[in-house]
Amino acid sequence: MLLFRKLLDWKRMGKGPERTLETGETAPDFQLELAGGGSRSLEQILAEGPVLLTFYKVSCPTCQLTLPFLQRLQDSTFRVVAVCQDEADRAREFNEAFEVDLPNLLDRADDGYPVSNAYGITHVPTMFLIEPDRRISWTWTGFHKRQLETLAERAGRAIFRPTDKVPESKFG
Repeated sequence: MLLFRKLLDWKRMGKGPERTLETGETAPDFQLELAGGGSRSLEQILAEGPVLLTFYKVSCPTCQLTLPFLQRLQDSTFRVVAVCQDEADRAREFNEAFEVDLPNLLDRADDGYPVSNAYGITHVPTMFLIEPDRRISWTWTGFHKRQLETLAERAGRAIFRPTDKVPESKFG
């Protein structure tokens, strides 16, 4: 709730888009600290090819469901990079608890969530597939089985196994 109130305040002050960015739009560049040290910009990340940028919060149950499945798409036709709205130690604890090994960029409350605001994030998880020219080619908020299967088809990989118990949808 605090994040939502802060987003409303920033939007009133003109610090973020009026809505979440959509397919076809250009992704804003950024520079964020990595949970493991150092920093990365979107430009640096895209130099290695397309990326699925996934915004999440450690305490979000829908994020806890979604990110382990997204891990299965890592190193496919695109990479998955998580943007954590918590501190580095919380991101590491999340990765350990949910057996996720994704790079984590930190978009923290203390910094005013600059990237979340630039992308118009109001709910997590929110995912953007960004092409090397910074064009957003796919986006989704929450967990939706069919949408994630469509994304996995683009990755050339299966995201769900026959033994997985997967709900049809779950909103963030």
